Parts: sequence; structure tokens; C-alpha cells
Amino acid sequence: MLEHRADLDFRHDGLTGQGEACLLQHDSGSIASSGPLPDLAAAAERQRGRRLPHVSVHVMAGFVALLSLLPLGFVVWVTYDVGWDTVRALVFRDRVGGLLINTALLEATSIPACVALAVSLAWLTERTDLPFARFWSWMAVAPLAVPAFVHSYAWISLVPGMRGLSSATFVSVLAYYPFLYLPVAAALRRLDPAIEDAAASLGLGPWRVFFRAILPQLKLAIGGGALLIALHLLSEYGLYVMIRFDTFATAIVDQFQSAYNSPAANMLGGVLILCCLLLMGGESLWRGSERYARVGAGAARPAQRRRLGTYQVPALLLAAGTALLALGVPCYTLMRWLWLGGLDIWKAGPLGNAFVQTIALALAGGMLSTLAAAPMAWLSVRAPGRLQRALEACHYYVGSLPGVVVALALVSITVRLILPLYQTFATLLVAYVLLFLPRAMVGLRASLAQAPVELERAAMALGRTPGQAVRQVTFRLAAPGAAASVALVALGITNELTATLMLAPNGVETLATRFWSLTSEIDYLAAAPYAVMMVVLSLPLTLALHAQSKRTAGQ
Repeated sequence: MLEHRADLDFRHDGLTGQGEACLLQHDSGSIASSGPLPDLAAAAERQRGRRLPHVSVHVMAGFVALLSLLPLGFVVWVTYDVGWDTVRALVFRDRVGGLLINTALLEATSIPACVALAVSLAWLTERTDLPFARFWSWMAVAPLAVPAFVHSYAWISLVPGMRGLSSATFVSVLAYYPFLYLPVAAALRRLDPAIEDAAASLGLGPWRVFFRAILPQLKLAIGGGALLIALHLLSEYGLYVMIRFDTFATAIVDQFQSAYNSPAANMLGGVLILCCLLLMGGESLWRGSERYARVGAGAARPAQRRRLGTYQVPALLLAAGTALLALGVPCYTLMRWLWLGGLDIWKAGPLGNAFVQTIALALAGGMLSTLAAAPMAWLSVRAPGRLQRALEACHYYVGSLPGVVVALALVSITVRLILPLYQTFATLLVAYVLLFLPRAMVGLRASLAQAPVELERAAMALGRTPGQAVRQVTFRLAAPGAAASVALVALGITNELTATLMLAPNGVETLATRFWSLTSEIDYLAAAPYAVMMVVLSLPLTLALHAQSKRTAGQ
């Protein structure tokens, strides 16, 4: 067969470019040309154009990373600006010590209780013959649809005397244990039952099999879920204000409301950031470097559900009792207030206004967060490396910061440097982008990973510029993931409280802030419709999360 080669080999990422498209080989050995070979200048220009996306996308991702470093950078700058003497006077005092003790006690009592409850429910619903296991699985996740401060509102309405650490721990466990249940249940579905069979064949009883063969494999799921709950406990404001339990978040908001842009609030924010970093470091040490992947031949098989026998009644009581306390009490309280208030509490004007403003802010924040996350999501899939990992860490760390710290940093920056932006929609939307950037990254990155890179290259070979190929091919294929990211962020914004309270322009009220203002006035009747609307908007996301966890586990 005759073969004709161009003087230049135009290739990009292993694919032949225009030079390959110009020549057609025939079985007869003849050569047919589909067009003139490109000249050297055009080839060089094309090669430069192919490298441009990485540069421009890195620049965009770097800008978002710098923006995400604003809260941490601001705290560092304020610490340097006020001087060591002021820092020592504001940080090393009895008030901060009391907040640290409260925080440590809250974490030490809530997290073990969440772990015990979540692991027990996950085991019962996924690995035993618990009656109506699928129903109890949904009930274990459903409390996520109720914002934490609505949980507190429900219990304070039912038991007005709830105060202090014990009440804070009780409500925190009911509000946050589903964050642990979801990853642990998913991990149990993926475990290879052959490990349990091997442990049982060595003479270990059911309890010893669980603690020695199963529980160690749940280490990553437990550690990740516990970290998520620990960070939520640090950032939560509304729940603990109602319970009258002082935390760093409640102290920072109180300090901010009494003296805007005060050094004391900024120093408390710095201590809170240090607490977040310590928690993340502790989770990293807990995770370690062990491997948990199954290596070897064989096929996965579903685990056989264990018979509960005489333990079936206590298991049912645990599942039903948890659902009653975590979901039944909020539903009962809301229905009770709605019944007592009648139609009069459904004031169309204020409720409709808050609903429209909530939806508008949620959609705007969701789309902006997804757009901001898009460059980093594309780089993490298409151009992994050290720089990409550093930029990605900046995108993710800000999601671990409490909303009160992010809001405090933006308030101080706008007041000191760009006063016209103080309490504007722009500043509020920037806060939403920072707080929910990791949420936008999750769905978008997974969707981009499923879009073949070969389609981008084929589009460029057909004459599209790299930017056009990414926009017209890759992001069209990733549209479902982008829509999921927008929805995930939007529903998070729907229930966001502290940043909205501190940054919202005058006259702007969301469902969360309107609910909060009414409960602050002890007008529980009027607050009930706003709580119901938040639950209704949050429920679809909760159901989607549960369904997605089952799909991920292959069920």
C-alpha cells in the first residue's frame, strides 16, 4: 500500500489533526486528497490555540481561589493590624475560655451520640431483616429536610424549659445524625460480605464480627460524617440561640450586632477558624493511610440480611422512636401552630414576598456558584496536577468555614475598603458563592468526568476553538450535573441564616430571616408558615440525596 506523509505531523494529545484529515487511504493503494495541507504558520497558531484553554481556565480558577482565601486572609490581616497586645487581651480572656469549654463539651457529647445512632440505624436498615427497612431508611434521612433552627423551634414550642448543654446536645443529635447515616449506610451496601464470612468461619460471634470485621471498614465513612457534623456544630447559630447555649457563632453575631466591625468579633472569628482547622487535621489523622479497597478476583454479591430474632422489637422501637423525635415532633409542632393560627397566619403579602426573594436569591446564588466552580471542576478532570490540587484545596476549605466568619470578613472588608458594596446584593451573593462553592463542585465535577475528552478533541479537529469545544460539547454533556449543582446550592441558600442576617440589604427578607425575626418576637404562630415553606423546599433535595446514595452503591 502506498503511503504519503506530510512534512509536518500535526498532532495534539495523541490525535492526528488536519494532516490526517487531508489524506484518505484506499484499498487500491491510491491516494485521494480532501484539501490542501496546512502551512507551518497555521499549524503553529493552532498549536498555540490548543494550549490556551489550560492557561485561561487556570487564571479563572486562580481568581476564584484567591476570592475564597478572603476570609482567612482577612483574619490574618486583622490579627497583624491590631497588634499582639490587643490580640492577647481579646483572645486570652475568660469569655473565650468559656466558649471553648462549651464548644468542646458540645462536640464531645454530640458526635459520639450521632455516631452510635447513625451506625445502629444504618446497620438495622441495610443488614438485618428489620420490618419495613426501606421505609425506616427514608425516615432516617428525612430530618435533613428540616433546618436545624426549625428543630430547635419545634422543641422549644413543645418544651419551653429546654436550656443548656444537655438540650443543645439532644437537638443537635436529632438534627445532624443523618449526615452520618448517609455515608455509613452507603458504605455498608458496598462492603464485601466475604470478609464477614471469613471472620465467622474463624469462630467469631455476630458481635465480634461486627466490631472486628465490619466497623473498621466504616472508618472513612464515620470520620467524614463526623467531621461534617462537627463543622456544622461550630457554625450553627439559630439552634443554640433558642436553646440559650453560648457558642462561638452566637457570640460573634451578638458582638457584631452590638458593635459593627469590632476587633473582638474578628478575633472570635479567628479562634473559630483555628477550631475548624484543628477538626480537619484531626479527621485527617483519624483517616490515616490505610487502604480499604478490595483487591483480587471475584464478583461482588449482596450481603445476606441477618435475622434479629428477639431483638426485632427493640430495633423497631429504636427506628420508630428516632423518626418520632427527629421528624414527628417538628411536624406535629408545625401542624399545631398552623391549626391554631388558621388562615389568618397565611399572610399572602409578607409570605409571598419572602418566598419570591428566597427563590430569586437561591437561583442567582446557585447559578453563580456553579459558574465559579466550573473552571476548577474542568481542571480537576482534564488537567490534574500539583497546581490543580492546591487550587482545589482553596475551593474546598472555604466550605468548612462557618457562615458567620465569611459574613464577618465581607462586612469588615466592605466597610473598610469598598463601603458602597456594604449590605448589597453583590456582597450577599459573593458570600453565598464562598459558602456553597464545594457543593457546586461535587455534582459538576462528577458530570464533567463522564464527558469523554475525545469529543472535545474531535470538535477541535473539525475547526472549533478549544473554548468553543468546551462550551458546545463538554458543558452541554455536563448540563444535568450543572443543574443538580444549582439545585443543591439553591436549597442550601434557602435555609441559610447567619450570612443573610448580616449581609442582606435593608428590606430584603428570605424565608429563613423572616422566620427568625418572628420567632425572636415569640410570635410562633406567624412563624409556622415560613418554617413549613422551608421544609417543603428542602424535601426534594433530601429525597434526591438518599436516592443518589443508593445508586452510587449499585442499588
